[in-house]
Amino acid sequence: MRHSAIFPAFRRAATLLAGGLLLAASPAFATDYVQAPGSTLAFATEYDGEVFSGHFSRFTTTVSFDPQHPEAARLEVVIPLASAGTANPDRDQTLLGADFFNVGKFPQARYSATGFRPLGDGNYAADGTLTLRGVSHPVTLTFSWTDGASPVLAGKATVQRLAFNVGGGDWADVSLIPDAVAVSTKVNLQPVE
Repeated sequence: MRHSAIFPAFRRAATLLAGGLLLAASPAFATDYVQAPGSTLAFATEYDGEVFSGHFSRFTTTVSFDPQHPEAARLEVVIPLASAGTANPDRDQTLLGADFFNVGKFPQARYSATGFRPLGDGNYAADGTLTLRGVSHPVTLTFSWTDGASPVLAGKATVQRLAFNVGGGDWADVSLIPDAVAVSTKVNLQPVE
């Protein structure tokens, strides 16, 4: 009689334990997001000692991210370079031309990162690769992540333009235009449906 009471209890305990182990071994499921309206991608540098800024009016961002498992994250940004503008028609024409973005030959730039590093307080770093003018180099994007139903990724990076052959010839003079270009972004996101 005692054995028949012990075995069902043992079976229930074993089933619960196995179920718990399966849950613990289940992979984390990141949420996939796409860019939502109101997102911005901007850049700033100097020309002959005068600071100027510009932005890309078109770009697309996709993110796969679970804040509990940042190492499994993915980020992709595609930037149509012809959408660059600085509110100065002469400068914009030069920027899109052969010495700078050369949009006729290289119509888009791409930034890709796999895995984020947590920096604390909702901040992360994405050690990714920027491909621009057919050249690829590592670029780190540091950003804050505001969680919620519609998360916001707000970040910044520094791009060394000469590494990508942006601003060659006479424009390579860093006393005229610094090598470092500051990039900032605020990406409103929505889950993929």
